Amino acid sequence: MKIKTTLSHQVAIIGAGPYGLATAAHLRAVKIETCVFGEPMEFWENQMPEGMLLRSSWDACHIADPHRASTLDNYSASERVPVPRPVPLDRFIDYGRWFQKRIVPDVDRRRVVGIENTRRGFQLTLNDGDSVQVQRVVVATGISLFARRPPQFVGLTSTLISHTSEHRNLKRFAGQRIIVIGAGQSALETAALLHEVGAQVEVLARQPRVHWLDQKLGWLKSEANPIRPLLYPPTDVGPPGLNLIVARPELFKSLPRLFQEKIAYRSIRPAGSSWLVPRVRNVRITTGVAVSSVRAIGECLSLELSDGSKRAPDHVMLATGYQVDVSRHEFLSTGLLKQLRLSDGYPELGAGFESSLPGLHFVGAPAARSFGPLCRFVSGTPFTARALTRWVLTRNRNKNGSQRNGF
Repeated sequence: MKIKTTLSHQVAIIGAGPYGLATAAHLRAVKIETCVFGEPMEFWENQMPEGMLLRSSWDACHIADPHRASTLDNYSASERVPVPRPVPLDRFIDYGRWFQKRIVPDVDRRRVVGIENTRRGFQLTLNDGDSVQVQRVVVATGISLFARRPPQFVGLTSTLISHTSEHRNLKRFAGQRIIVIGAGQSALETAALLHEVGAQVEVLARQPRVHWLDQKLGWLKSEANPIRPLLYPPTDVGPPGLNLIVARPELFKSLPRLFQEKIAYRSIRPAGSSWLVPRVRNVRITTGVAVSSVRAIGECLSLELSDGSKRAPDHVMLATGYQVDVSRHEFLSTGLLKQLRLSDGYPELGAGFESSLPGLHFVGAPAARSFGPLCRFVSGTPFTARALTRWVLTRNRNKNGSQRNGF
């Protein structure tokens, strides 16, 4: 019989992806005792397709550490591994694990299955029965729970309908007729990868045309342009002008909600990288249509589209994005959820990414409603980790009445 063990820490981070690792690196740099739970880079390893390339630019792919000593450049040099541009998924996963081994070598791979708030902070229950008492919890679990499925596709078997996040290896679709739903990077790259393994692919998009990134920018975005840094911050999120607002989450947060929504939509509207254009040249892309109805007929599907046409694919791949809803986290108790202020599934966050329940923080995509679309990308890790660390230091100074290390 296992004896239950209770440990104590200042901060627990749930999740060992880029946001969890960057936050741990910053907290530990100022001597804040921190434990991290989760499998390093798990979502990237298990829920993104082999052969994928990162859409973000090189400078936007660095996981933040306070000394800027663990960039992609440092990884490539120290491991003597060339990293192409755009960055391949497998190289980024390896880079993330290299970062983890250097800076957060003691990641606890056990899973958190429950969180309860107590007089002393929070008690975390782990999947082996142990528990951890902490003053603060940072939820950095990524988007794996939040795959969005339009209602007309709910209830159909996964052998016929699936989300792009459910696939690592697409080779099993070779020779099949596949419909991909969506018009963003995920849809277009999935279509390219499926076509390259021998599937018959068609992309269906509601918008009237496909948007391609950076096709007309040319010299403006070239590294040879001396004013490029003034026009394009390294965060690489949003079109010129709006990208300067998105790169400053505190500025974004200060804007009226209506402006925030318009900026966020325009900054992350469905679009594909220009380097995908030649790869989808032989893929059928039908725009301006939506799926009106879908039903299973034996081992195939029958789709009726808004233009009256029909399709009969072997499988439908949903590249329909993600809809954040933190209430899906099974480790958040009902009592704890009742203490959280939520808006459309997003937690309402204040300074330091702290929720309405003091001591409970959310980083990554769940912070996007409060701090903007930068939080959906790896390039948001520097601001997030610094802001959260500063806040924790300030709270500790106020609580202890003594000066701690600056940050």
